[in-house]
Amino acid sequence: MIKISLSGQPVLLLKEGSERQQGKNAQQNNIAAAKVIAEAVRTSLGPRGMDKMLVDQFGDVTITNDGATILKEIDVQHPAAKMIVEVAKTQDDEVGDGTTSAVVLAGELLKRAGKLLEQKIHPTIITEGFQKAAEKALEILDAIGTKVDPKDQNILRQAAITSMSSKVVNDSKHRIADIAVKAALSVVEEKDGTLFVDLDKIQIQKKEGESVEDTQLISGIILDKEVVNPSMKKRVENAKILLLQEALEIKKTEFDAKLSITSPDQIQSFLDQEEQMLKDMVDKIVATGANVVICQKGIDDLVQHFLAKKGISAVRRVKKSDLEKLSKATGGTIFTSFEGLDKTKLGKAGLFEERKVMKEDWVFVEDCKDPRALSILIRGGTELVVEEADRAIHDALCVVKDIIEQPAVIGGGGAPEAEVAKQLREYAESLSGREQLAVKVFADSLDIIPKTLAENAGFDQIDMLMQLRASHASHVNSGIDPELGVVDDLLSAGVIEPIVVKKQAIKSASEAAQMILRIDDIISAGANSGGPPGMPPGGGMY
Repeated sequence: MIKISLSGQPVLLLKEGSERQQGKNAQQNNIAAAKVIAEAVRTSLGPRGMDKMLVDQFGDVTITNDGATILKEIDVQHPAAKMIVEVAKTQDDEVGDGTTSAVVLAGELLKRAGKLLEQKIHPTIITEGFQKAAEKALEILDAIGTKVDPKDQNILRQAAITSMSSKVVNDSKHRIADIAVKAALSVVEEKDGTLFVDLDKIQIQKKEGESVEDTQLISGIILDKEVVNPSMKKRVENAKILLLQEALEIKKTEFDAKLSITSPDQIQSFLDQEEQMLKDMVDKIVATGANVVICQKGIDDLVQHFLAKKGISAVRRVKKSDLEKLSKATGGTIFTSFEGLDKTKLGKAGLFEERKVMKEDWVFVEDCKDPRALSILIRGGTELVVEEADRAIHDALCVVKDIIEQPAVIGGGGAPEAEVAKQLREYAESLSGREQLAVKVFADSLDIIPKTLAENAGFDQIDMLMQLRASHASHVNSGIDPELGVVDDLLSAGVIEPIVVKKQAIKSASEAAQMILRIDDIISAGANSGGPPGMPPGGGMY
């Protein structure tokens, strides 16, 4: 609530219970909130990073070190902290990896900017310096990146392994990397000379049981359904598949109708007519030569009987998205009605089979020739392991996709951050005025990545940083190897990352830091003021 005096009379501008913070207090509060969020995920960075156990209000447990997942599960209330959470979300949506790095960098930028504010440097000067530094950093990354063949399986595999080195399923990273590379390369499309990867064409199915090493790539689609009738074949080789959106049932009228029957013969005639209509549907299916029917809608019991007699297996109530994936995998056309069924447009698969996975019956449509959509079946000892394996595969697929679409890579282990920081310090010398300080602060903030990698691996972060800087006098791709505690050329060692991941992390972190630094007034509605709940008293964080 704000009160001002007008001729001795108080004038209320905000509703009762509102909170306001201005100037230095508002800036310090926002920076403190951002630092807390960054610290929450910092210890999970790198191959030696630790995991977090997150327990929600229902008691459900998640164990992960994936930055985006950690921040998604935390119920953040502070508005500035929410902006840092958005950095992770943007990073995950855009490139699928590097979420922890982006958040840690944003927190460090704000932490060091806070020290500039204490030196009476105006926030606008700092944000302008950050903007110039970010633009220059992107130029430097483009210059030091190594162009690669977008279909080089060895490069793609190394990048996928690097992205999973910090995951719970680290022991199975080679197996998962192979699967991710094969899956992504199977769905690559070329448009106007540019390669695209649509990850929506890769179906992910999860089921606890066996181990992560038993995760497999299916050259087709898995349906969490079963064959509709026990008398139908559960296994069909050289399947000719009819994909159907039309219901194999008698259509009900769109309006209420009353049927007047005056004799038993009319009842029989009505039933015979209904049966004939269903028989006609089956005859049209048989005429196509199909031996498998996969239907998006229902299948009448009588139709099931007729299909079984003809040796045709059927699955019903399949999701539209799965039907579309089946079309891409088998090369079949999805028919919306019985008119125009064409035997030349049936889908083809080497095997159609119902299998028991744990306690459930699933249908596998596999051994498709040149599938444009496929499936990954994730297994693991517990549900928690399966979920973490799912997150690891997501990151691996995204990293492979990034390199295929923008084929440039750089060494890991803090190498790009150290090189960009070095060149930014040189660039800062060319600037005049206080912006030079902001650019230097940006460069110093980038050091937080190699320092954190060293600290999480149990090494002295200052010693490792000094070794890294000395090495970068002559080697662009020198990075910290957390496993051995040495500085080495990690690009040659196979520890590689897509350059687009680093670029997005710098963009997201820089923009979020600039936005938060420009805020000098926080007005939050109180819980009883009729608006949405704002910050807690004092502007802290729940």
